[in-house]
Amino acid sequence: MNSEPLAVVVGATGALGGAIVRRLRSRGVPVLAVARSATSLEALSADDEGVVGCAADIGDDGAQQAIADGLAARDAPVGMVVQAAGLPAVGGLDVVEPAALGAAVALKVGGMLRLVRAADPWLAEGSRLVALGGHYGAEPSPHVPGAGVTNAALANLVRQLADAYGPRGITAHLVAPGPADTDRLRRLSADRAAARGVDVEDILAERRAESPLGALVTPEQVGWAVATLLDPEASALTGSALALDMGARRGL
Repeated sequence: MNSEPLAVVVGATGALGGAIVRRLRSRGVPVLAVARSATSLEALSADDEGVVGCAADIGDDGAQQAIADGLAARDAPVGMVVQAAGLPAVGGLDVVEPAALGAAVALKVGGMLRLVRAADPWLAEGSRLVALGGHYGAEPSPHVPGAGVTNAALANLVRQLADAYGPRGITAHLVAPGPADTDRLRRLSADRAAARGVDVEDILAERRAESPLGALVTPEQVGWAVATLLDPEASALTGSALALDMGARRGL
């Protein structure tokens, strides 16, 4: 077995997943990048031999075997797994299809289980299990029921993983950003603006106003937080949520 630990990042070609990959690579960590599009993965790994693509849909049970096969080919310990797959837009509470809530949970929560099970033979003491959740899991809003329900469930799963894997010296973490300044947020904001008959900048201003700093989270800040969990001291955070919400969370 190779001695250099690697990271597995699901959703590696998205805005947040891509920032996580870049930050891990800046620390010299090899990455098995998982995403649905083989073409996008090829572009991600084209200029960096430290990134190897694995085309798989984490919402499908076949992803578990695909990731396991990718890890077997590398035959290296896994220092970190990251579930950063994005959620589909399902609409507000007034229009969301009830079945869409279950599908969202199946993608994020079920996907986290598939990822952890795929990597399990290569996990060792000090490995990190990381799920990318979100602010609305703790601050529910009828505008985003899919994100709220799914990320609350993800926080529960992370606590269970911390208990299950803790005896092996493996820690589990939820990283929960607030609204992030990405193309996806701008698309969703444009849809909401059209429904309300206002300008998209008005919607974005509302999102910024949720923070005392009047700012949105950046993908680079999310990448920094995830990479920091590789530090030995981060074991103190196991089972908990690392809130990157620019102070938007009001609950104590």
